[in-house]
Amino acid sequence: MNFRPVFYVNGILLLVLAAAMIAPILVDLSDNSADWQVFASAQAVTAFIGLALVMMNRQQGFKISLRETFLLTTFGWVFMASFGALPFVFSQAEMNFTGGFFEAMSAITTTGSTAITGLDLLPRGIILWRFMLLWIGGIGFLIIALAVFPLLQISGMQIFKTQSFQIEKVMPSASQMAAFIVLIYTMLTALCCIFLYTAGMSGFDAICHAMAAISTGGISTHDAAIAHFNNPIIELILITFMIMGGIPFVLYLRFLRGDRGAIWADSQVRTFLAIIGIMTVTCTWWLIHTDKMHGLEALRNALFLTVSYITTTGFVNGDHSDWGHFAVGIAFISIFMGSCSGSTAGGIKIFRLQILFLMLKQQLSKLMTPHGVFQVRYNGKLVEPSVQSAVAGFFFIFIMSWLIIGVSLQLTGLDFETAFSGAISAISNTGVGTGDLIGPSGNFANLPGSSIWIMSFAMLFGRIEFLTLLVVLMPRFWRG
Repeated sequence: MNFRPVFYVNGILLLVLAAAMIAPILVDLSDNSADWQVFASAQAVTAFIGLALVMMNRQQGFKISLRETFLLTTFGWVFMASFGALPFVFSQAEMNFTGGFFEAMSAITTTGSTAITGLDLLPRGIILWRFMLLWIGGIGFLIIALAVFPLLQISGMQIFKTQSFQIEKVMPSASQMAAFIVLIYTMLTALCCIFLYTAGMSGFDAICHAMAAISTGGISTHDAAIAHFNNPIIELILITFMIMGGIPFVLYLRFLRGDRGAIWADSQVRTFLAIIGIMTVTCTWWLIHTDKMHGLEALRNALFLTVSYITTTGFVNGDHSDWGHFAVGIAFISIFMGSCSGSTAGGIKIFRLQILFLMLKQQLSKLMTPHGVFQVRYNGKLVEPSVQSAVAGFFFIFIMSWLIIGVSLQLTGLDFETAFSGAISAISNTGVGTGDLIGPSGNFANLPGSSIWIMSFAMLFGRIEFLTLLVVLMPRFWRG
């Protein structure tokens, strides 16, 4: 195996990470916070290691195999989280490396779980750093795949073979696609920021929450999260941009290139919006029926809960565990489902659930008419048996991973609800569990160190969609 391209690309990623640390340095300097020295030191270390990896592994005409691509993908997230953890460890957040790595992995995978308490008292630099990792993580994989690889004269689309989803190529050049999608991602973030600022957020809060909404990360600048603002307009803005973050970004590109019906014509998007509508109406009925809320207040809170969880964002505007078991069940189901493939969200994804439903329908038709010929068609196209097998395999791995991680967390001393809700929040990259410990009003700070490491691994496992890491862990992978 040729490790040169693996370390070379990861060196580039570390240099990007070091450059990103300039922003929190400037914020802390403007606030007269001593934490700017922490970021400056972390930046120096990160840049030195990144530059060393680039200089020692550069060569002309890189040739990278699929095996090396799997390794590069896995190492990319681990390197970014490891060096991104340095500011958390040495800043006023005062975390050990276990907590710092968890915090960085949670951000870079857009999970949004946090082990930090007292957010309102922390310097703005470390707060901004969490959101920057989140924002970079939301689009980072696409940048690696479509921008960094072409610089090495390697097909940017090759890296998608390491994932269990496909991306539609709508432009002749992979680097062009990357540039336009990153531009769209940035423009949506800026637009969200402007709306939030107009609705009453401070400039700093607006920037941070815009990055969290589009990346579907869901962290906040305050311990009380969105409830801190107590503003229905802000919640409606966040709902809108969370939905936009849950839609495939390639569809926005197609829309801007003249295909005005691209978004609505996609079966996945229509199903995604229909599920949001059904769950919102059902949850609204429950809140009114149980006298928890009434009228528009019930509708607003039900919509916010549904969108926040189905997009795996994890924003909370209150403790919905007080709404009764049915509302908690709606949230739990939403976490499993996720939103659209090709978005920044996690979960199983609507696309796979649709394929599974069509496969079930095909099997039932065969039972009723044994000699009939039935095909699985999606968006008017025939779904190949290999794709059906891949979707079924992913679903099996997702459920088994949830069970294994849940049992593993129980072995560390967590109760059933905390362990299994924590497991699904990690592998679906949602960041919020249920129960008193890690529920909407809780925090991950009180979990044992062993639980923190298991959940960090689970967040990585879910973000790279299982198969990449499973392949790397196979002995056969290393034998050739």
